[in-house]
Amino acid sequence: MAKDNYDASSITVLEGLEAVRRRPGMYIGSVGVSGLNHLVYEIVDNSVDEYLAGYCTEIRVTLEDDGSVIVSDNGRGIPVDLHQKGVSAERVIFTTLHAGGKFDNKAYKTSGGLHGVGSSVVNALSEYLEIKISKGGKIYYDSYERGVPVVELEKGLLPVIGRSKVNGTTVTFKPDPEIFEHTHFKADAIKSRLHETSYLNPGLSLVFTNNRKGEQETVTYHETEGLKAYLAELNAGKELLTEPILVKGTSEGIEVVMALQFVDTFEERVLGYCNNIYNSEGGTHLVGFKSRFTTLINNYAKELGILKDPDKFSGPDTRCGMTCVLSVKHPDPLFEGQTKTKLGSQDAARAVVNVTGEQLELYFDKHLETLKTIISCAEKSAKIRKAEEKAKSNLLTKAKFSFDSNGKLSNCTSKYASLCEIFIVEGDSAGGSAKKARNRMYQAIMPIRGKILNVEKASIDKVLANAEIKTMVLAFGCGFSEGYGNDFDITKLRYDKIIIMADADVDGEHISTLLLTFFFRFMPELISEGHVYIAMPPLYKAIPKGKGEETYLYDDEALAKYRATHKNFTLQRYKGLGEMDAEQLWETTLDPERRVIKRVSIEDARMADKVTSLLMGNDVEPRREYIHEHAHEAMLDV
Repeated sequence: MAKDNYDASSITVLEGLEAVRRRPGMYIGSVGVSGLNHLVYEIVDNSVDEYLAGYCTEIRVTLEDDGSVIVSDNGRGIPVDLHQKGVSAERVIFTTLHAGGKFDNKAYKTSGGLHGVGSSVVNALSEYLEIKISKGGKIYYDSYERGVPVVELEKGLLPVIGRSKVNGTTVTFKPDPEIFEHTHFKADAIKSRLHETSYLNPGLSLVFTNNRKGEQETVTYHETEGLKAYLAELNAGKELLTEPILVKGTSEGIEVVMALQFVDTFEERVLGYCNNIYNSEGGTHLVGFKSRFTTLINNYAKELGILKDPDKFSGPDTRCGMTCVLSVKHPDPLFEGQTKTKLGSQDAARAVVNVTGEQLELYFDKHLETLKTIISCAEKSAKIRKAEEKAKSNLLTKAKFSFDSNGKLSNCTSKYASLCEIFIVEGDSAGGSAKKARNRMYQAIMPIRGKILNVEKASIDKVLANAEIKTMVLAFGCGFSEGYGNDFDITKLRYDKIIIMADADVDGEHISTLLLTFFFRFMPELISEGHVYIAMPPLYKAIPKGKGEETYLYDDEALAKYRATHKNFTLQRYKGLGEMDAEQLWETTLDPERRVIKRVSIEDARMADKVTSLLMGNDVEPRREYIHEHAHEAMLDV
């Protein structure tokens, strides 16, 4: 047996931007659509930092028909003078990781592009990138191909290509198809991010232009009302219970701005930002606010005689019906991960507690009726919570039954969650085939009949009473999310993969959507932690006449490519999973070595929440308008 040597020769050193191209997911999260759009956000964030420093009033983002994007601003312009490395400072910024003007707090007091890798990462992952810098009356130019400079410098300085009376920076880049799965930017997500940025920066104008064929539009975002306007958008169409409450202040050098409002719903929506970056996984600033708010409401409720010791409202009770946007500007924030999804700075928690606690006390002392309204929401939540806990207690007492005995779930034998997966299968026929085809050791099958309950329109008691939902809750083993009893525990999940397996037709798509709505509303961590998948069974089976290997084709594009290279063959169309026998189902959909599955992820939680409410809720007219506006994006089954 050969001996594996682990010595100095085993250590690989990646020079320059090679590390980024080798492991792009470490820097932008993924090479899918979310990672692609993240390139735009990195450049926009640099421009926003110029606004925060007081030098920029307008940012323009333009999608071009050739797949490129242009981001320009009227800030000071990237430095072009000679750096100590012997080349223009711009060249250093775009070719060196962790190089930038955001580390010593001299050029920027606060910054979203904290790590100094944004510009260089975008450069490394672009087929080409061009920069025009207007500064001091001159226009400087530089260009790169896959991160490698293609412009020769004279004495280390950039060439001057023209004159300009204004300052600013324009970056044009085209994502590299060698890196990304697709290179078509998602316009709606970019617009949502720009609109969000305008709410957080009331003096900034952001102009989005789409020059792609069939998508032409120009939209300007300029929200002078800031977070109050943000609340108005988030609460559009809902019954408002209080006026918006705006809180501002500074503590420990950290600026805190918060807006909150209560609406007639039993959900809470609390969004956290640090230096204009949305922290989808929350962080210390949100923990600090929630803790202080809970204490504050409990104290007031006891002072008013509404609560008696030792009774108290839970955290979710006090936030029942709350919509809140909390933004902090931190000079030196600590994020968990390059994509900055969670804030870890402990001083942010203290600053938020100090500012929100003091300002909310002053507000509630002057607005007693608003305070009583909020406490009333907490009282209703507490009553419902206790009823839910009783209902769930009755539900979970049945958790010890044999899953196979009820005919709904055929469980797997392995007890190792990391190896196990559960298929939620539409229909008894497909379920029967799947049970025969599966690997019983690690694959569980749960057939569902028809369409499950639309949880967006149902009360909690109806959700808990639904047979399919009860079986899923018991099977997964991790309970419900925070807003519904605070007992969701992702560590108790019994399956690493939850795979939705529905027919490739309208009814199948609807069933998948209903299931995803349930997961998003009641078990969002299943999605955020990457446990939810959608099976991709083939649409066709091509059978060559004479000799030749049978081929499964998963979509019409694959069929078109097959037709181009094969002449004599018969085509079998699978209208439903039930038409496949067990062997075919294993080969195409269950076998981990050969199947195709899509992992469900959420790029923009705010947009996902809005669209879910729009498409699955009760309001018909906005849904009709949305469908009409996005009809060109639909994939029709003809």
